Amino acid sequence: MTTLELLQNARRARTALAGATTAVKNQALHAMADALLAHTGGILAANALDMDEARGRTTQVMLDRLALDAGRVAAMADGMRQVAALPDPVGRVLSTVERPNGLVIRKVSVPMGVIAIIYESRPNVTSDAAALALKAGSACVLRGGKEAFRSANAIVEALRDGLRTQGLPPELISLVQDTSRQSAAELMTAVGLVDLLIPRGGAGLIRACVENATVPCIQTGTGICHIYVDKDADPEMALSIVDNAKTSRPSVCNAAEVCLVHRDIAPAFLPLLRQRLERVELRLDGEAARYIDGAQAGPRDFDTEFLDYILAVRVVGGVDEAIEHIARHSTGHSECIVTRNEAAAEKFAALVDSAAVYWNASTRFTDGGEFGLGCEMGISTQKLHARGPMGLEELTSYKYVIRGSGQIR
Repeated sequence: MTTLELLQNARRARTALAGATTAVKNQALHAMADALLAHTGGILAANALDMDEARGRTTQVMLDRLALDAGRVAAMADGMRQVAALPDPVGRVLSTVERPNGLVIRKVSVPMGVIAIIYESRPNVTSDAAALALKAGSACVLRGGKEAFRSANAIVEALRDGLRTQGLPPELISLVQDTSRQSAAELMTAVGLVDLLIPRGGAGLIRACVENATVPCIQTGTGICHIYVDKDADPEMALSIVDNAKTSRPSVCNAAEVCLVHRDIAPAFLPLLRQRLERVELRLDGEAARYIDGAQAGPRDFDTEFLDYILAVRVVGGVDEAIEHIARHSTGHSECIVTRNEAAAEKFAALVDSAAVYWNASTRFTDGGEFGLGCEMGISTQKLHARGPMGLEELTSYKYVIRGSGQIR
């Protein structure tokens, strides 16, 4: 089936959700979760084929993004049930105004309609996106990367089986079968068929969508995340936070890519950091290189999302210089200050212009589940409509419903 036909079918199917009750949507989510578990064998077999083809062509950390096992499939199903337990974002009265002429004006949340998601090698995005779109009352059209196509296709087929058991059209969830750039371009320009486009992936994908999309597009994902270790930081806390933010899962967008260290503590702290991050390649500015061994930082190392066991390190003169560095190099995702100095932390939080700003906590918490949103559609790094983890509320729009009694203007 062509991409255009999938979009047309999704457009027709979305009406089945437009008036669906919360109970209907929640039952569908539970049925989809059950179907995922029932199809675990087929999903893992498909994933094994994707993994076999990817080995030798990509890094170990990227293979980890692609890999599924029974535990990860169960976690995907659990994520869908968590979405079912969340409040319904559709039909909420956001505000009410009664005008002097008697008109009652209500602002009411409504579904987007058809949401298209272009993503790369993480199969779990398939179920996360489908669950959030359905609970938010929208059909979704998914376009995954070719490296994960078999896995995503098996997941979508399972989810569609779950929809069928509830009498809902399977076209509410579709996977684009064409993995060429042409299908991505078709989604970006499907005016009248796509109400919202969300790219989830690397800088190249996001840039292509932002530059070429003629449908509404949310800029997401790219995470050049910074941790600034202040002179008043607890050293053990700082080491723990940097270690977690860099090594717990380096292939994700909320992993730290840059560590800034206050000049006053650099001589003592940097050797501890080098010892703690044994498996991480440190790329050092000239001042940091005085205290520890590592690779010389190149001109692009402070502007690179490594998604690997690589960390750029720079020594700065204080919180002001850290803020200035972040303003020049950050992608607006997540930044952290580690300090016991409340004034420094408040200044950092006020002046750092990113979607998530942390004080004494790992950037790895920038995640829909960790924020209490269930799963997420992505991390928005823009400011219009949505910012930060995109949960159910961010996947709705609103309209004004006006009740009168014969008023004319």
